Amino acid sequence: MVQKYQSPVRVYKHPFELVMAAYERRFPTCHLIPMFVGSEVVNEEVSEDGSVHRVERRCALDVDAPRLLKRIAGVDHVYFNQKNTLNKRERTLHIESRNESFSNRVVVHETCCYSVHPENEDWTCFEQTASLDIKSFFGFESTVEKIAMKQYASSINKGKEIIEYYLNELEVEGILHVPRWIPPSRSLPQPTSLSTSPAVLPKHVGAPALCAKQDGGAPQTDGLTEILAGTPEDKLDADYIKRYLGDLTPLQESCLIRLRKWLQETHKGKIPKDEHILRFLRARDFNMDKAREILCQSLTWRKQHQVDYLLETWNSPQVLQDFYTGGWHHHDRDGRPLYILRLGQMDTKGLVRALGEESLLRHVLSINEEGLRRCEENTKVFGRPISCWTCLVDLEGLNMRHLWRPGVKALLRIIEVVEANYPETLGRLLILRAPRVFPVLWTLVSPFIDENTRKKFLIYAGNDYQGPGGLVDYIDKEIIPDFLGGESMCEVPEGGLVPKSMYRTPEEVESEDVRLWTETIYQSSSIFKGAPHELVIEIIDAASVITWDFDVCKGDIIFNIYHSKRAPQPPRKDPLGAHGITSPGLNNVQLIDKSWTLGQDYSMVESPLTCKEGESVQGSHITRWPGFYILQWKFHSMPACSATNLPRVDDVLATLQVSSHKCKVMYYTEVLGSEDFRGSMTSLESSHSGFSQLSAATVSSNHSQSSSMISR
Repeated sequence: MVQKYQSPVRVYKHPFELVMAAYERRFPTCHLIPMFVGSEVVNEEVSEDGSVHRVERRCALDVDAPRLLKRIAGVDHVYFNQKNTLNKRERTLHIESRNESFSNRVVVHETCCYSVHPENEDWTCFEQTASLDIKSFFGFESTVEKIAMKQYASSINKGKEIIEYYLNELEVEGILHVPRWIPPSRSLPQPTSLSTSPAVLPKHVGAPALCAKQDGGAPQTDGLTEILAGTPEDKLDADYIKRYLGDLTPLQESCLIRLRKWLQETHKGKIPKDEHILRFLRARDFNMDKAREILCQSLTWRKQHQVDYLLETWNSPQVLQDFYTGGWHHHDRDGRPLYILRLGQMDTKGLVRALGEESLLRHVLSINEEGLRRCEENTKVFGRPISCWTCLVDLEGLNMRHLWRPGVKALLRIIEVVEANYPETLGRLLILRAPRVFPVLWTLVSPFIDENTRKKFLIYAGNDYQGPGGLVDYIDKEIIPDFLGGESMCEVPEGGLVPKSMYRTPEEVESEDVRLWTETIYQSSSIFKGAPHELVIEIIDAASVITWDFDVCKGDIIFNIYHSKRAPQPPRKDPLGAHGITSPGLNNVQLIDKSWTLGQDYSMVESPLTCKEGESVQGSHITRWPGFYILQWKFHSMPACSATNLPRVDDVLATLQVSSHKCKVMYYTEVLGSEDFRGSMTSLESSHSGFSQLSAATVSSNHSQSSSMISR
């Protein structure tokens, strides 16, 4: 495998000619580079007018390698051939180096260039590229590659220091300038910057990254992308990297520059911001191929769903403004934006039912986009790179209702999208007041969170966050929210129950213009008198667990579960013509053949459950036999009236209203293996759906002699 390196642009705030004088002092040997044993000139040429000077040297290096490896190779020193071409007219120095030793086994090729800064002729730029290709080396290819990369990274770090050292040495000797080369045929006045007095350098370093910048700040761009001209001058400056991106090793800088260059070439000038590219590299431990793959997938996703414009186009629905218990709140001690989420006070089920997964995901994405924007702002405010934020999650109030399985599934899908498209944006996650139920939620969620992200989690139970090593270690006391005992007023909504009148059906949710997910958790069905809705589940493993969650949106229904050894007939949809009502977009499927006899062809495995309009029902059934299980939602008719048992007027009106309209159910089902069920939330005894205030009703089926649990 060929290892490649590309340096950022390193800037010396000295004229080119002075830098060249310092460079020449490195030869024939340099005490600052212990591995550089010495060099000898093997060829030297000067052009007729003296403007071009070519020097070829043979350099000896004492590579820091194991003695065994040196003995196997049969050498003490490794020799390189270096060719320097100094063009005084154009003020450039091109350096090309190749290995002489083991050239049939290892190929090392390095090119360097010193040139005049394009925006300040009194400054000098330096760039460096290299490649290492180890074809074979006595079976030690991997070891040699590691040694070579380690040595090279070390020499890169020292490179600029060495030039600065000799520049200081020249200054001590009183050499403050070196005249520019002029053609011998004519004499020109010396530029003022090369006078006997030291050059006056501007206080502001103009455009260190050689990109469009204003007032020495970060590049001025829109969204996560920046428009680059695609010219060779679109390069990164080492000082810019340190100021806006942080301290990177030479090899990390190289990965960033090479990936950035590849994006420029393939994306025709419009590429992500440097800090965004860097996040994907960090997420893959600077493996450029892996980072490029996930970054390209994310860029396609962003373009497909117009995520770059989300902050301008997304209008948060009122239900989110009222019931989503999260918001931005100042910053932590490191200057990172601080996001507060009062998860324990959030009606997760109500938000999913009222908004659908699409809107909830879009809201979470808008939070992440806002977080990126705040990171950029804080980088400018605090004068240091800030590329991630801190999230404080308060779990007071978290209980079994939050372990509503469809809600957890929606949460996992949101985590999946965020992990794929916003890597390395979470700097720290502070989880406070974690209750006993938290380990169950953590067991469900943690496998879907990247390992590097999980390492950033700090969890406090009860009031542990108030003591040493708690919240005050990460957030200034005056910024701690009031509901956590701090002094700062927090504007995060307090949450509460989302009114069921705000719930929407999946069909209503699917009417949204742009979708980020292609499927929805819930299905809907219409139910009429004489036309129940039935769903078949084939069970192979007798110890499986059927789980369900449904809401009765309109009318009253009876819920039944049947078992049959025979496969039901192909589904038939009732046209509902007899009722004079159509049901666009809503299913009504019958599976039990009218010729079947209860007790012979199929049997009831749970006692019928009557469910009223507006109720939410969760439950599970542990199967005893393989075969076909049929879940049935059936229209509930009012009982017949007798002279001694006359109904109230309200009951009659309700009966007339229900009988003249369809019943409507939103449902979700899932089959679990028994080993999965034992540790899952559906096996917990207090699995009230949503914020239901109704008590649980547990029934045991005599038909199946299996344990079951139905809760409302």
